[in-house]
Formats: sequence, structure tokens, C-alpha cells
Amino acid sequence: MFVEGIDIPEGLEPVDPTEWPYSVPSVGRLLSDPLEFRAPITFLVGENGSGKSTLVEGIAEAYGLDGRGGRAGRKYANNRPKGVLGQRLRLDLSRRAARQRQLGRRSQTGFFLRAETTFGLAEAVSGLPGYWPEDLAEHSHGEGFLIILRSMFDKPGLYLMDEPEAALSFLSCLRLVGVMHDLAESGSQIICATHSPLLAALPGADVIEVGDHGARRVRWDELDMVDHWRRYLSDPGTYLRHVIEP
Repeated sequence: MFVEGIDIPEGLEPVDPTEWPYSVPSVGRLLSDPLEFRAPITFLVGENGSGKSTLVEGIAEAYGLDGRGGRAGRKYANNRPKGVLGQRLRLDLSRRAARQRQLGRRSQTGFFLRAETTFGLAEAVSGLPGYWPEDLAEHSHGEGFLIILRSMFDKPGLYLMDEPEAALSFLSCLRLVGVMHDLAESGSQIICATHSPLLAALPGADVIEVGDHGARRVRWDELDMVDHWRRYLSDPGTYLRHVIEP
């Protein structure tokens, strides 16, 4: 484990809980209640706008990763400052992570894979020392993701992911499950925001559902998204009749 928990401490500037991102219940809750990470792999699940991606980005920036993605200790071709949450979020670091931080940013290991910015990152860093040699423009979207996973997720560290399933087929998602499992076995920690019941089913993972209630731990088979996918695949018409006019 690298990050054992997160919260938003009181600061010099007061926080307005009605302003974004504190108005998002899963973020605002951190003003009073820390969120603990209890397993090497944690999945944050919830509807669009529930705050799962905001939380992952905030953790990335607070740890020293680029909020738009990339490896620990480096920024890629942008001068974007930390976001509001990244500036205020406090990480409860394990001894291992604290030692890495004392040695400097470049000693930290990890990567933030953010689906929506991955290929902007790839255009800037492909072929550079410490990255992958391939030109991802010559590969499909999904192949590019797999190249990054193979090249960057290769040693114990903190790995953050935001909807990594976006570019992956069913079989490629299964390969990602294998990568996550192997990383956890090697001593890594993974925090992943996802809409994928396939990924969230990984044995031993901690699943946290975020939404209007804030954040709560839920068993995989009790997740709303698992229930919806089961019912949709069993009888698509029960859903489609509400979105397709006869």
C-alpha cells in the first residue's frame, strides 16, 4: 500500500461546501470523514458526475503525478497547475511511500492512466527515454492502451486509472485484470475509477460506490451497475423501450 487514506484538512482559506468540487457529495464528505483504502486494489464506481474521476485526479496530483496522466516524477508538455482538489487533498501515506517522497519526486514509482488524455500524452512522450518506443499513432486505440500497460505498469508503485476500459474490448479488459492482479501481487497499489463490472469483479478488490450518498463500500454483486447489466443482457427490450420510440 502507498496511500492508506485521504481527507481534506482545514486550511488557511475557508472552504465553501456549495462550490465545486466540494458540492459533489463524495468529495464534500472528505471535509469531515476520511476515506480509507483497505486493499491493494480499489475500484471507485458510480454514475457520471458522481465524483469518482475527480477523486482519482485529486489523488494523482496530491501524490505528485500529472493530473492529465503520465508517470511519477514527470510532467508532459503542459504547465497546467494542480486542480482545486489536488491542492487541498491530504494523503495518508504508508512508510514506503513516505520514504520515496523524502528521496524526491523522481524516486517515486507509479503512473496515472487517464482515458480521455492518453493520446495527447502519447504524442508528447512516445519514444522518449523512460517511456515506450512505439508510435501509438500507428496502433489502434486499444492496442495503444495495452502498449502503455505493458511498458509503464512494470514495477511496484502507485497506479491510478480513470476508466481504462474505455478503449478495450472484452478480452483486452480481461488482460487488464491480469495486469492489475500481478501488480497487486508484486506490492503495488491500484486505485481505479470505472464503469466496468468486469474489472470491478477482480477477486480481493475493495469496491467503493460513490454518489449522492457520498461513498460506501459495496459487494460486487450488490452494485447498481452489475444489476443493470445483468437485466439488460437478459432482456434488452426492458430498457430499450424507454429510449427508442416505437
